[in-house]
Amino acid sequence: MKKLLFIVLVIFIGGNVIAQNEETTKVIDSLVKEAVAKQVKKPSKTQFMIRGYGHTGFAYDDVNGETSSSFDGGTFAPIFLFKHNDRFMFESELEFTLSGGELEIGFEYANAMYVINDYMTVRAGKFLLPFGTFMERLHPSWINRFTSKPLGFGHDGIAPSSDVGVELRGAFYIGNTKWNYSGYVTNGPTLKDGSDEPEEAGMLSFENLTDNNTSKAFGGRIGFLPLHDSSIEVGGSIYATDGVGNKGSEYEDIKAVLYAFDLSYVKQIAPISGLIDIKAQYNHSNVDSAFYFDPEDGETYTFDNQSQSYFVQLSYRPTMIGNNFVKNLELVGRYSELTTPEGSEWESQSSQYSVGLNYWISWRSVLKMSYESKETEGGHGGAGITNVDTFSIHWAIGF
Repeated sequence: MKKLLFIVLVIFIGGNVIAQNEETTKVIDSLVKEAVAKQVKKPSKTQFMIRGYGHTGFAYDDVNGETSSSFDGGTFAPIFLFKHNDRFMFESELEFTLSGGELEIGFEYANAMYVINDYMTVRAGKFLLPFGTFMERLHPSWINRFTSKPLGFGHDGIAPSSDVGVELRGAFYIGNTKWNYSGYVTNGPTLKDGSDEPEEAGMLSFENLTDNNTSKAFGGRIGFLPLHDSSIEVGGSIYATDGVGNKGSEYEDIKAVLYAFDLSYVKQIAPISGLIDIKAQYNHSNVDSAFYFDPEDGETYTFDNQSQSYFVQLSYRPTMIGNNFVKNLELVGRYSELTTPEGSEWESQSSQYSVGLNYWISWRSVLKMSYESKETEGGHGGAGITNVDTFSIHWAIGF
Protein backbone atom coordinates (compact mmCIF):
# COMPACT_ATOMS: atom_id res chain seq x y z
CA MET A 1 0.00 0.00 0.00
CA LYS A 2 2.84 2.34 0.85
CA LYS A 3 4.56 1.44 -2.38
CA LEU A 4 1.40 2.24 -4.32
CA LEU A 5 1.02 5.64 -2.63
CA PHE A 6 4.70 6.40 -3.36
CA ILE A 7 4.29 5.55 -7.03
CA VAL A 8 1.18 7.71 -7.31
CA LEU A 9 3.00 10.60 -5.64
CA VAL A 10 5.99 10.27 -7.97
CA ILE A 11 3.69 10.23 -11.02
CA PHE A 12 1.79 13.27 -9.74
CA ILE A 13 4.98 15.27 -9.06
CA GLY A 14 6.54 14.15 -12.36
CA GLY A 15 3.42 15.15 -14.26
CA ASN A 16 3.49 18.59 -12.72
CA VAL A 17 7.21 18.93 -13.53
CA ILE A 18 6.63 17.84 -17.13
CA ALA A 19 3.69 20.23 -17.47
CA GLN A 20 5.78 23.06 -16.02
CA ASN A 21 8.64 22.14 -18.37
CA GLU A 22 6.28 22.28 -21.34
CA GLU A 23 5.00 25.70 -20.23
CA THR A 24 8.56 26.87 -19.66
CA THR A 25 9.57 25.55 -23.08
CA LYS A 26 6.69 27.42 -24.73
CA VAL A 27 7.65 30.64 -22.94
CA ILE A 28 11.31 30.20 -23.89
CA ASP A 29 10.38 29.43 -27.51
CA SER A 30 8.22 32.53 -27.62
CA LEU A 31 11.00 34.71 -26.20
CA VAL A 32 13.57 33.25 -28.57
CA LYS A 33 11.32 33.83 -31.58
CA GLU A 34 10.67 37.39 -30.47
CA ALA A 35 14.38 38.05 -30.02
CA VAL A 36 15.21 36.50 -33.37
CA ALA A 37 12.48 38.55 -35.05
CA LYS A 38 14.01 41.72 -33.64
CA GLN A 39 17.44 40.72 -34.90
CA VAL A 40 16.30 39.83 -38.42
CA LYS A 41 17.13 42.79 -40.67
CA LYS A 42 14.66 44.21 -43.10
CA PRO A 43 15.32 43.60 -46.81
CA SER A 44 18.24 45.78 -47.93
CA LYS A 45 17.53 48.78 -50.16
CA THR A 46 21.03 48.71 -51.63
CA GLN A 47 21.28 47.69 -55.27
CA PHE A 48 24.23 47.18 -57.60
CA MET A 49 23.97 47.11 -61.38
CA ILE A 50 26.33 47.01 -64.36
CA ARG A 51 25.09 48.70 -67.51
CA GLY A 52 26.98 50.18 -70.45
CA TYR A 53 27.46 49.87 -74.17
CA GLY A 54 29.84 48.62 -76.81
CA HIS A 55 30.37 48.67 -80.56
CA THR A 56 32.49 47.24 -83.34
CA GLY A 57 32.55 47.51 -87.11
CA PHE A 58 34.34 48.19 -90.38
CA ALA A 59 35.40 51.44 -92.10
CA TYR A 60 36.67 52.29 -95.59
CA ASP A 61 38.44 55.67 -95.91
CA ASP A 62 39.45 57.75 -98.88
CA VAL A 63 41.79 60.63 -97.92
CA ASN A 64 42.57 62.81 -100.93
CA GLY A 65 42.54 59.74 -103.17
CA GLU A 66 44.51 57.44 -100.84
CA THR A 67 42.32 54.60 -99.62
CA SER A 68 42.47 52.34 -96.59
CA SER A 69 40.14 49.94 -94.83
CA SER A 70 40.10 48.37 -91.41
CA PHE A 71 37.95 46.44 -88.98
CA ASP A 72 37.33 48.24 -85.69
CA GLY A 73 38.68 46.26 -82.76
CA GLY A 74 35.74 47.37 -80.70
CA THR A 75 34.91 49.49 -77.67
CA PHE A 76 33.56 48.29 -74.34
CA ALA A 77 32.21 50.89 -71.90
CA PRO A 78 30.86 49.42 -68.64
CA ILE A 79 28.81 51.70 -66.39
CA PHE A 80 28.70 50.80 -62.70
CA LEU A 81 25.65 51.88 -60.72
CA PHE A 82 25.23 51.54 -56.95
CA LYS A 83 22.12 52.57 -55.06
CA HIS A 84 22.77 52.85 -51.33
CA ASN A 85 19.19 53.88 -50.57
CA ASP A 86 16.39 55.88 -52.15
CA ARG A 87 18.43 59.09 -51.90
CA PHE A 88 22.11 58.22 -52.16
CA MET A 89 23.61 56.74 -55.36
CA PHE A 90 26.94 56.36 -57.15
CA GLU A 91 27.79 55.96 -60.85
CA SER A 92 30.98 55.44 -62.85
CA GLU A 93 31.98 54.68 -66.43
CA LEU A 94 35.18 53.23 -67.87
CA GLU A 95 35.97 52.90 -71.56
CA PHE A 96 38.16 50.18 -73.07
CA THR A 97 39.19 50.74 -76.69
CA LEU A 98 41.55 48.93 -79.04
CA SER A 99 43.45 51.57 -81.00
CA GLY A 100 46.70 51.25 -82.94
CA GLY A 101 47.19 47.71 -81.71
CA GLU A 102 47.04 48.78 -78.07
CA LEU A 103 44.41 48.81 -75.34
CA GLU A 104 43.41 52.30 -74.23
CA ILE A 105 41.53 52.74 -70.95
CA GLY A 106 39.51 55.88 -70.40
CA PHE A 107 38.12 57.16 -67.10
CA GLU A 108 34.91 58.81 -68.30
CA TYR A 109 33.24 59.75 -65.02
CA ALA A 110 32.67 58.75 -61.39
CA ASN A 111 30.38 60.68 -59.06
CA ALA A 112 28.13 60.39 -56.04
CA MET A 113 24.54 61.70 -56.14
CA TYR A 114 22.16 62.67 -53.37
CA VAL A 115 18.45 63.35 -53.97
CA ILE A 116 17.49 66.34 -51.81
CA ASN A 117 13.83 66.41 -52.87
CA ASP A 118 11.64 65.93 -55.94
CA TYR A 119 13.08 69.04 -57.58
CA MET A 120 16.73 68.95 -56.60
CA THR A 121 19.67 66.52 -56.80
CA VAL A 122 23.32 67.22 -55.96
CA ARG A 123 26.26 65.25 -57.32
CA ALA A 124 30.02 65.51 -56.81
CA GLY A 125 33.04 63.98 -58.50
CA LYS A 126 33.80 63.71 -62.20
CA PHE A 127 30.65 64.00 -64.30
CA LEU A 128 29.54 64.65 -67.86
CA LEU A 129 28.90 68.34 -68.24
CA PRO A 130 25.44 69.48 -69.36
CA PHE A 131 26.99 71.84 -71.90
CA GLY A 132 24.28 71.42 -74.50
CA THR A 133 22.96 67.89 -74.75
CA PHE A 134 25.23 65.91 -77.09
CA MET A 135 27.99 64.85 -74.70
CA GLU A 136 25.71 64.19 -71.75
CA ARG A 137 22.80 62.49 -73.52
CA LEU A 138 23.66 61.49 -77.10
CA HIS A 139 27.31 60.41 -77.35
CA PRO A 140 27.01 56.66 -76.39
CA SER A 141 27.43 54.55 -79.52
CA TRP A 142 23.99 52.92 -79.33
CA ILE A 143 22.29 56.35 -78.96
CA ASN A 144 24.41 58.30 -81.45
CA ARG A 145 22.82 57.70 -84.87
CA PHE A 146 26.24 57.72 -86.58
CA THR A 147 29.55 55.99 -85.94
CA SER A 148 31.28 59.37 -85.52
CA LYS A 149 30.65 62.50 -83.47
CA PRO A 150 29.77 65.85 -85.08
CA LEU A 151 32.70 68.16 -85.79
CA GLY A 152 33.84 69.95 -82.65
CA PHE A 153 32.08 67.55 -80.28
CA GLY A 154 34.81 64.98 -79.69
CA HIS A 155 37.70 64.98 -77.23
CA ASP A 156 39.58 67.29 -79.62
CA GLY A 157 36.67 69.69 -79.98
CA ILE A 158 35.88 73.07 -78.45
CA ALA A 159 33.04 71.85 -76.23
CA PRO A 160 33.79 70.54 -72.71
CA SER A 161 32.75 66.93 -72.13
CA SER A 162 33.45 66.23 -68.46
CA ASP A 163 35.04 67.88 -65.43
CA VAL A 164 35.57 67.43 -61.69
CA GLY A 165 33.44 69.41 -59.27
CA VAL A 166 29.98 69.64 -57.75
CA GLU A 167 26.61 70.15 -59.44
CA LEU A 168 23.03 70.95 -58.44
CA ARG A 169 20.34 69.85 -60.92
CA GLY A 170 16.64 69.15 -61.11
CA ALA A 171 13.32 69.90 -62.82
CA PHE A 172 10.11 71.78 -62.09
CA TYR A 173 6.81 72.98 -63.57
CA ILE A 174 5.66 76.49 -64.32
CA GLY A 175 2.00 76.20 -65.21
CA ASN A 176 1.73 73.52 -67.89
CA THR A 177 5.32 73.92 -69.04
CA LYS A 178 8.28 71.83 -67.89
CA TRP A 179 11.74 73.11 -67.06
CA ASN A 180 15.01 71.42 -66.14
CA TYR A 181 18.15 73.06 -64.84
CA SER A 182 21.74 72.48 -63.84
CA GLY A 183 24.34 74.63 -62.10
CA TYR A 184 27.90 73.53 -61.33
CA VAL A 185 31.39 74.60 -60.28
CA THR A 186 34.40 72.61 -61.53
CA ASN A 187 38.19 72.74 -61.83
CA GLY A 188 37.87 74.27 -65.28
CA PRO A 189 40.04 73.98 -68.40
CA THR A 190 43.78 74.46 -68.91
CA LEU A 191 45.23 76.70 -71.60
CA LYS A 192 47.85 75.12 -73.85
CA ASP A 193 50.65 77.70 -74.00
CA GLY A 194 52.58 75.99 -76.79
CA SER A 195 55.60 75.00 -74.71
CA ASP A 196 54.98 71.27 -75.29
CA GLU A 197 52.99 71.39 -78.54
CA PRO A 198 53.53 74.72 -80.36
CA GLU A 199 50.93 73.83 -82.98
CA GLU A 200 48.21 73.78 -80.28
CA ALA A 201 49.01 77.09 -78.56
CA GLY A 202 45.77 78.73 -77.42
CA MET A 203 43.70 75.54 -77.25
CA LEU A 204 41.78 74.60 -74.12
CA SER A 205 42.24 71.22 -72.47
CA PHE A 206 39.19 70.09 -70.49
CA GLU A 207 40.43 66.77 -69.06
CA ASN A 208 41.79 68.01 -65.72
CA LEU A 209 41.52 65.85 -62.62
CA THR A 210 43.30 68.53 -60.56
CA ASP A 211 43.12 72.29 -60.92
CA ASN A 212 46.14 74.14 -62.31
CA ASN A 213 45.29 77.41 -60.53
CA THR A 214 42.95 78.90 -57.94
CA SER A 215 40.22 79.86 -60.43
CA LYS A 216 37.20 77.64 -60.92
CA ALA A 217 34.81 77.25 -63.82
CA PHE A 218 31.14 78.05 -63.28
CA GLY A 219 28.44 76.82 -65.61
CA GLY A 220 24.90 75.70 -66.07
CA ARG A 221 22.09 74.82 -68.46
CA ILE A 222 18.39 75.60 -68.51
CA GLY A 223 15.99 73.50 -70.58
CA PHE A 224 12.44 74.42 -71.57
CA LEU A 225 9.73 71.98 -72.72
CA PRO A 226 6.73 74.10 -73.77
CA LEU A 227 4.37 71.34 -74.98
CA HIS A 228 2.35 68.94 -72.82
CA ASP A 229 3.77 65.90 -74.65
CA SER A 230 7.39 67.08 -74.12
CA SER A 231 8.10 66.65 -77.83
CA ILE A 232 10.15 69.86 -78.01
CA GLU A 233 13.01 70.94 -75.77
CA VAL A 234 15.18 74.02 -76.21
CA GLY A 235 18.14 74.74 -73.99
CA GLY A 236 20.88 77.25 -73.29
CA SER A 237 24.22 76.61 -71.59
CA ILE A 238 27.16 78.66 -70.31
CA TYR A 239 30.63 77.73 -69.03
CA ALA A 240 33.03 80.44 -67.82
CA THR A 241 36.23 80.86 -65.82
CA ASP A 242 38.46 83.77 -64.74
CA GLY A 243 41.71 81.86 -65.26
CA VAL A 244 42.87 79.04 -67.52
CA GLY A 245 46.66 79.35 -67.32
CA ASN A 246 49.02 77.65 -64.87
CA LYS A 247 49.37 79.35 -61.50
CA GLY A 248 52.16 81.91 -61.55
CA SER A 249 52.41 81.98 -65.33
CA GLU A 250 51.68 84.95 -67.58
CA TYR A 251 48.51 83.15 -68.71
CA GLU A 252 47.03 82.63 -65.22
CA ASP A 253 44.43 85.38 -65.58
CA ILE A 254 43.35 84.54 -69.15
CA LYS A 255 39.55 84.25 -69.13
CA ALA A 256 37.34 81.93 -71.13
CA VAL A 257 33.61 82.06 -71.80
CA LEU A 258 31.76 79.32 -73.69
CA TYR A 259 28.07 79.08 -74.47
CA ALA A 260 25.77 76.71 -76.34
CA PHE A 261 22.20 76.42 -77.59
CA ASP A 262 20.47 73.09 -78.23
CA LEU A 263 17.21 71.84 -79.74
CA SER A 264 15.41 68.50 -79.63
CA TYR A 265 12.17 67.55 -81.37
CA VAL A 266 10.80 63.99 -81.20
CA LYS A 267 7.31 63.29 -82.49
CA GLN A 268 5.37 60.44 -84.04
CA ILE A 269 3.40 61.94 -86.96
CA ALA A 270 0.48 60.01 -88.44
CA PRO A 271 0.50 61.54 -91.98
CA ILE A 272 4.05 60.26 -92.56
CA SER A 273 3.46 57.02 -90.59
CA GLY A 274 6.54 57.40 -88.49
CA LEU A 275 8.76 59.07 -85.94
CA ILE A 276 10.66 62.27 -86.65
CA ASP A 277 13.73 63.01 -84.49
CA ILE A 278 15.55 66.34 -84.86
CA LYS A 279 18.66 67.25 -82.87
CA ALA A 280 20.77 70.39 -83.12
CA GLN A 281 23.41 72.20 -81.09
CA TYR A 282 25.57 75.31 -81.52
CA ASN A 283 28.78 75.93 -79.50
CA HIS A 284 30.85 79.10 -79.20
CA SER A 285 34.17 79.52 -77.40
CA ASN A 286 35.83 82.84 -76.58
CA VAL A 287 39.26 82.91 -74.89
CA ASP A 288 41.11 86.12 -74.05
CA SER A 289 43.85 87.02 -76.52
CA ALA A 290 47.42 86.29 -75.45
CA PHE A 291 50.91 86.18 -76.94
CA TYR A 292 52.46 82.83 -77.82
CA PHE A 293 56.00 81.95 -78.86
CA ASP A 294 56.68 80.52 -82.31
CA PRO A 295 59.86 78.37 -82.10
CA GLU A 296 60.28 78.34 -85.89
CA ASP A 297 60.86 82.07 -86.33
CA GLY A 298 61.68 82.90 -82.69
CA GLU A 299 58.96 85.54 -82.40
CA THR A 300 55.69 85.91 -80.51
CA TYR A 301 52.29 86.18 -82.14
CA THR A 302 48.66 86.60 -81.13
CA PHE A 303 45.19 86.02 -82.58
CA ASP A 304 41.49 86.46 -81.83
CA ASN A 305 40.86 83.20 -79.98
CA GLN A 306 37.26 82.42 -80.92
CA SER A 307 35.90 79.09 -82.18
CA GLN A 308 32.48 77.76 -83.06
CA SER A 309 30.86 74.49 -84.08
CA TYR A 310 27.38 73.22 -84.73
CA PHE A 311 25.42 70.27 -86.07
CA VAL A 312 21.89 69.62 -87.32
CA GLN A 313 20.55 66.07 -87.49
CA LEU A 314 17.31 64.62 -88.81
CA SER A 315 16.13 61.01 -88.61
CA TYR A 316 12.96 59.28 -89.72
CA ARG A 317 11.71 55.84 -88.66
CA PRO A 318 8.45 54.38 -90.10
CA THR A 319 7.20 53.13 -86.74
CA MET A 320 3.54 53.05 -87.84
CA ILE A 321 4.10 50.74 -90.82
CA GLY A 322 2.69 47.21 -90.43
CA ASN A 323 5.78 45.40 -91.74
CA ASN A 324 8.12 44.60 -88.84
CA PHE A 325 11.29 44.79 -90.93
CA VAL A 326 10.43 48.17 -92.46
CA LYS A 327 9.35 49.73 -89.16
CA ASN A 328 12.77 48.94 -87.67
CA LEU A 329 14.62 50.86 -90.40
CA GLU A 330 15.78 54.42 -89.81
CA LEU A 331 16.98 57.04 -92.29
CA VAL A 332 19.30 59.66 -90.84
CA GLY A 333 21.20 62.70 -92.10
CA ARG A 334 23.54 65.15 -90.38
CA TYR A 335 25.49 68.28 -91.25
CA SER A 336 28.16 69.79 -89.00
CA GLU A 337 30.77 72.56 -89.13
CA LEU A 338 33.81 73.56 -87.08
CA THR A 339 35.66 76.88 -87.32
CA THR A 340 38.83 77.51 -85.30
CA PRO A 341 40.66 80.85 -84.79
CA GLU A 342 42.16 82.61 -87.79
CA GLY A 343 45.87 83.26 -87.24
CA SER A 344 46.38 80.32 -84.88
CA GLU A 345 48.54 77.30 -85.70
CA TRP A 346 45.37 75.21 -85.59
CA GLU A 347 43.32 77.51 -87.83
CA SER A 348 40.83 75.51 -89.93
CA GLN A 349 37.42 75.51 -91.52
CA SER A 350 35.75 72.08 -91.65
CA SER A 351 32.38 70.84 -92.85
CA GLN A 352 30.89 67.35 -92.88
CA TYR A 353 27.91 65.74 -94.58
CA SER A 354 26.66 62.40 -93.22
CA VAL A 355 23.88 60.08 -94.38
CA GLY A 356 22.98 56.70 -92.96
CA LEU A 357 20.60 53.78 -92.83
CA ASN A 358 20.12 52.06 -89.48
CA TYR A 359 18.33 48.86 -88.55
CA TRP A 360 17.13 48.53 -84.96
CA ILE A 361 17.49 44.91 -83.85
CA SER A 362 15.95 45.90 -80.52
CA TRP A 363 15.36 49.18 -78.71
CA ARG A 364 19.00 49.19 -77.57
CA SER A 365 20.82 47.33 -80.35
CA VAL A 366 21.39 48.87 -83.77
CA LEU A 367 23.22 48.06 -87.00
CA LYS A 368 24.46 51.29 -88.60
CA MET A 369 25.56 51.81 -92.21
CA SER A 370 26.70 55.33 -93.10
CA TYR A 371 28.62 57.49 -95.56
CA GLU A 372 30.40 60.69 -94.51
CA SER A 373 32.20 63.34 -96.53
CA LYS A 374 34.44 65.81 -94.69
CA GLU A 375 36.32 68.78 -96.12
CA THR A 376 38.92 70.67 -94.07
CA GLU A 377 40.79 73.77 -95.12
CA GLY A 378 43.87 74.51 -93.01
CA GLY A 379 44.58 72.71 -89.77
CA HIS A 380 47.83 71.29 -88.41
CA GLY A 381 48.82 69.98 -91.83
CA GLY A 382 49.00 73.43 -93.41
CA ALA A 383 46.75 75.64 -95.50
CA GLY A 384 45.71 73.01 -98.04
CA ILE A 385 42.36 71.28 -98.42
CA THR A 386 41.84 67.75 -97.12
CA ASN A 387 38.90 65.64 -98.28
CA VAL A 388 37.97 62.53 -96.33
CA ASP A 389 35.21 60.17 -97.50
CA THR A 390 34.27 57.33 -95.16
CA PHE A 391 31.94 54.37 -95.58
CA SER A 392 31.31 52.40 -92.40
CA ILE A 393 29.25 49.56 -91.02
CA HIS A 394 28.97 49.33 -87.24
CA TRP A 395 27.01 47.36 -84.70
CA ALA A 396 26.31 48.98 -81.34
CA ILE A 397 24.51 47.72 -78.27
CA GLY A 398 23.48 49.11 -74.93
CA PHE A 399 23.18 46.69 -72.02
